[in-house]
Amino acid sequence: MEEVTFLFTDIERSTSLLERLGERYVALLERHREVLADAVAAAGGRVVDCRGDDLFAVFPTAAGGMRAAVHAQRELTAASWAAGAGLRVRMGLHSGRAQSAGDGYVGLAVHHASRVAQTAHGGEILASEKAVVAAGEVAGVTATDLGEFELRGIPRPTRLFRVAAPGVERDFAPPRAQASRPAPTRVALADDSVLLREGIAAILEEDGFDVVGQAGTADDLLDLVEATLPDVAIVDIRMPPTKTDEGIRAAAEIQRRHPRTGVLLLSQHVDVENAVQLFAGEPSGIGYLLKDRVADVDDFLGAVRRVAGGGTALDASIVEECRSGLWPDDAHAAIVAAAARAAVVGYGPA
Repeated sequence: MEEVTFLFTDIERSTSLLERLGERYVALLERHREVLADAVAAAGGRVVDCRGDDLFAVFPTAAGGMRAAVHAQRELTAASWAAGAGLRVRMGLHSGRAQSAGDGYVGLAVHHASRVAQTAHGGEILASEKAVVAAGEVAGVTATDLGEFELRGIPRPTRLFRVAAPGVERDFAPPRAQASRPAPTRVALADDSVLLREGIAAILEEDGFDVVGQAGTADDLLDLVEATLPDVAIVDIRMPPTKTDEGIRAAAEIQRRHPRTGVLLLSQHVDVENAVQLFAGEPSGIGYLLKDRVADVDDFLGAVRRVAGGGTALDASIVEECRSGLWPDDAHAAIVAAAARAAVVGYGPA
């Protein structure tokens, strides 16, 4: 699977436009396709499919997809169309991982981009948070946060942004989707012990969490997160095949691909080195607990909620181990700094 950005477009009220224009609609459709194809190519993208008034394009970068959408809207606005045409094209951008299949792509990210486009109004460019974050700053382009919305078939609410620039409209009604409502916290579980996974799942479900899936390896976990977009992943720090640092590496990859998914790592033993690595800088949506802590149900559930909400949680045993004097000063300083920001879970003062 590869990380790309998708752009979907379609003409608003194309059926009524066809009825009004009759045979002239064909020329309008072809000219609209040319404008879009030129904008896609100029930004380094590729048109994947073009059917009826729909167009589907892919870009190696989110910034390229955003530039193409802005350029296309400018050209469509400035173009001369048949009298009474009133051509209005809605556009949607989303970044994610998808599997190439022949000349096309398959995967949740493709459907996600299509749903974003369907939510837009004619003349509007909407982008998911993932696309906006991946694009970074694009010269002359602004992205206005519209809030979270429920998109049909997408497992988690999507934060949408309206993309605008000089020559591109920016005043529209709210997106054509239902604003997000509170929902159960969605959790993915990863541990090679089926017994432990099932036990944690039972604790979570009893308290109202939604366990969206379980995995036994780091690779399966990454696929699960890609497919279900959970609020938090609870991950064994050591998983097959080597049972060394697979959980740590999976956590880093999840946070890179899906920054809104928190990761709570579980370890059989106190591991200061890995804890220092996890809490370097000022992390968000990360936690590290000993597996024994699961038995303290209230503390464990509180840590899951905190990490899912973008906070941090650290096992008190890590702090106490650092205070033992057996670790270098820099490790001790890093953990003490992390403890000051995190919820310290378990016995002993922070």
